[in-house]
Amino acid sequence: MIDASSIAADLIVAERERKAIAPFTDAHPDLDLDTAYAAQREFVRSKVDAGDRIVGAKLGLTSRAKQQAMGVDAPLYGQVTASMLAPFGEPVDLDRFIHPRVEPEIAFLLARDVEAPATVTSVLAATDTVFAAIDVLDSRYENFRFTLPDVVADNASAAAFLLGPVAKRPAELVDLRLMGCVLRLDGEVVITAAGAGVMGHPAASVAWLANRLAERGERLRAGWLVFSGGLTAPVPLTPGSSVTAEFDGLGTVEAYAR
Repeated sequence: MIDASSIAADLIVAERERKAIAPFTDAHPDLDLDTAYAAQREFVRSKVDAGDRIVGAKLGLTSRAKQQAMGVDAPLYGQVTASMLAPFGEPVDLDRFIHPRVEPEIAFLLARDVEAPATVTSVLAATDTVFAAIDVLDSRYENFRFTLPDVVADNASAAAFLLGPVAKRPAELVDLRLMGCVLRLDGEVVITAAGAGVMGHPAASVAWLANRLAERGERLRAGWLVFSGGLTAPVPLTPGSSVTAEFDGLGTVEAYAR
């Protein structure tokens, strides 16, 4: 079976050269999740070694529909580095990516570490503020085609993140399960969603991650941003296009491609 270091090395080159590669499971169908997460850690470590720093985490496959499509029954997670946080109001530079797609999310800024066993209640208590966000996905695989171990190794397709201008404490908002989101492409509504689409409650996905990390002796840390998972299917971002996500109580965040 291919080892984690070889996987990470190939992903580093694919990202740097902006050239998609075939999924590793095409040639190595026995690739398992433990090896995939080890490859993810090496992939991200290469960024840290180059001067980047870890500032949070992201979740994927948090909706039941996406899990069923992938044939799994649990989410996956990746790591967020400082260089992935895009400046507010600036266009998304497509030259940085291979074939980006975007999806709206609810992001949590943590005021303190999230201890296990974590619950929705404990996550909300540990949260400083909540933001509207857009997750810019950029799979390093050809045609966004991959299995679960492939996408785990690829750091959950993490590429960039945009935060909206409004930050509110959870107590200032309606129940996050009921928070509505309208996604527009070039001004036209393409899909609507609600917070409950993420594991029944966006904070539930954050709690799930805190409990998974605890099994490795790790934790979600104070000051981290945690992106709780896509509320809708991802939308391709093409030159000149604009994708906006409007959230009840959290305003609008826009990804404009140049």
